[in-house]
Amino acid sequence: MINPTTHGDLKIVALIPAAGIGSRMNADCPKQYLQVAGKTIIEHTICALLLSTDIKCIIVALSLEDDYFQQLEIAKDPRVITVIGGKERADSVLAGLDYLAQQTDYLESWVLVHDAARPCLHQDDLKNIIQLATSNECCGGILAAPVRDTMKRSLQGEQLIAHTVEREALWHALTPQFFPLQLLRHCLSKALKEKAIITDEASALEYCGYQPVLVAGRADNLKVTRPEDLALAEFYLSRMK
Repeated sequence: MINPTTHGDLKIVALIPAAGIGSRMNADCPKQYLQVAGKTIIEHTICALLLSTDIKCIIVALSLEDDYFQQLEIAKDPRVITVIGGKERADSVLAGLDYLAQQTDYLESWVLVHDAARPCLHQDDLKNIIQLATSNECCGGILAAPVRDTMKRSLQGEQLIAHTVEREALWHALTPQFFPLQLLRHCLSKALKEKAIITDEASALEYCGYQPVLVAGRADNLKVTRPEDLALAEFYLSRMK
């Protein structure tokens, strides 16, 4: 394992993987560019991060074919930097990390990886997870919400119940997920090279033997995935004003 601690002047960077198309939305454009509450989803997401004075810049990993982002007003913000992402989420995150690793000023930075389609990030949650960077014994962590509902596991390949899963100690993984740049880059590179199953950044650290912290977050930190999520996101955003 490599040492997760950092020294000197701590810098925090946000990284948004936004190269996906969101096929489950059945929309004419990638879901992050759908309008909700007067802005595109990704604009709400970026604006929530820009409200934090702790975040020095935001890296947005885009598809090579993306014709939408540069048309947004927020693309002109000097704190917003774009890179070309990859086919999978992990590829886009690694592209952003590789870019940061080439910037001398950010070699010791911590990185907040946040979903492009989570526009309802609350500032209290953001402050709470950023506090992990002050612990010398912490490898990082994620926002998460304890599972409230009864959980069922289905039979393989069928919509039939195999058994009930004990929900105690189960959490819904949210974002941001927050780790030291060098540690996350090392773990993600290793996991991808060894073809491990990586569903989020924390799973890359888990694969390498680390145990990220679970930071209890708000359940309204919604990820817009299906068409019905748009109305709910609009409601949450209206309450945050």
